[in-house]
Amino acid sequence: MVDIEGFCDDRFDGVPETLALSLERGADAGASVAVYLDGQPVVDIWGGYLDPRHGRHWERDTITNVWSTTKTMTALCALVLADRGELDLYAPVATYWPEFAAAGKAGIEVRHLLSHTAGLWTWDEPLSVSDLYDWDKVTGLLARQAPAWEPGTQSGYHSLTFGYLVGEVVRRITGDTLGSFFAKELAGPLGADFHIGLSAEHDHRVASNIRVVDGEVPLNPLVKVEDSWTPQWRRAEIPAANGHGNARSVAAIQSVLAGHGEARGVRILSEAGAARVLEEQSYGPDKRIGAVLRFGMGYALSSPEMPLSPNARSCYWGGFGGSLVVVDLDARVTVAYVGNRMLQDTFNGRGAAVVRAVYAALAQ
Repeated sequence: MVDIEGFCDDRFDGVPETLALSLERGADAGASVAVYLDGQPVVDIWGGYLDPRHGRHWERDTITNVWSTTKTMTALCALVLADRGELDLYAPVATYWPEFAAAGKAGIEVRHLLSHTAGLWTWDEPLSVSDLYDWDKVTGLLARQAPAWEPGTQSGYHSLTFGYLVGEVVRRITGDTLGSFFAKELAGPLGADFHIGLSAEHDHRVASNIRVVDGEVPLNPLVKVEDSWTPQWRRAEIPAANGHGNARSVAAIQSVLAGHGEARGVRILSEAGAARVLEEQSYGPDKRIGAVLRFGMGYALSSPEMPLSPNARSCYWGGFGGSLVVVDLDARVTVAYVGNRMLQDTFNGRGAAVVRAVYAALAQ
């Protein structure tokens, strides 16, 4: 069996067994798992390797690109501003970003951005990956663009645009970039090693994503796994896709929601502010993913079609390659899985197996 490091409360001894089996079978090269209960860590484990050649072990402070799990961090920033009364989730986006009203978008509300129902799932103008590093260009294009469907009527996953849309609203309100606001208001107070825009001092800790058969995201622009290896990608702020962290840091931050706004003595949101994540915005077949998804404010919500949690008051999201976080406000538990092998099993593979092991332990 692969060696698993870290610590685990005896109650959850099935969790390291699940991770070890996954690594032993080669489902991942290296990975980390974290479980927070009532805001406190009860599982914090890792194992495997940083690279296919097995040259370097995954360490306690190893981080990697978690792709769309980054969206949960971006959404949480918006929820913080809403809780402070600085952002009205039901107000038109143009209230904060006047240029956005162009091309028939005056009626699009902030909640539509958070629920992938704004009809701006991609850019009409062909882009290159390097354009993603130009914040003013990509947000300017979105401001001038017409929606692809009637906003609010149906979700259509905004893979890359989500972060720029929500991030620009945050910037217009606070004057800070999304990455800066996140570091100051969330990662810093919670002591979490998660970064949206990674500085060079952390490069030596990064486990590069390992390309497998499905090694690219068929979007505009076409994003390849190899793009995430570059300094340009790491330094940029792409708040839908280039967050760097590990399971510990993902769970440490998202445990704020599971704790009804508070974790480890740090209050980030009011109880009512945390519960707003559960306000349903859409429920049905997603125009892009195809699956039936139920979206709240920035997160997918528990549903019979996606039963990642047995509890109704729970939410989740994951990323290209398999990272996953599940936040349960009923059980006050947060589960995160972060690995580096790019398999397309986000909601039904490695991370989901870990989530099942956690709920099996809670049911005992």
